[in-house]
Amino acid sequence: MSYQNCIDILPKELIEEIQKYFDGKVIYIPKKQSNKKQWGENTDTRQILAARNTQICQDYKNGIDVPSLSGKYFLTVKSIQRILKQVDI
Repeated sequence: MSYQNCIDILPKELIEEIQKYFDGKVIYIPKKQSNKKQWGENTDTRQILAARNTQICQDYKNGIDVPSLSGKYFLTVKSIQRILKQVDI
């Protein structure tokens, strides 16, 4: 999150009105709901994790046990179990 000085972007009258409530304080103005993006939408992280999870499921189907998968993918046993449960294996 980057900060911007309101003097650079807001009209003087609006700044004066805001100062009545938040003089000299830092405030956060959230995005509109319509402008929010879902997690991973700006990067390829979702695709990377989906591919990893698919490989975990394939390895499990090929006989690799959960503790071994945990070590192979550097995840907890609980995380491996959660991934496997999501695809009902």
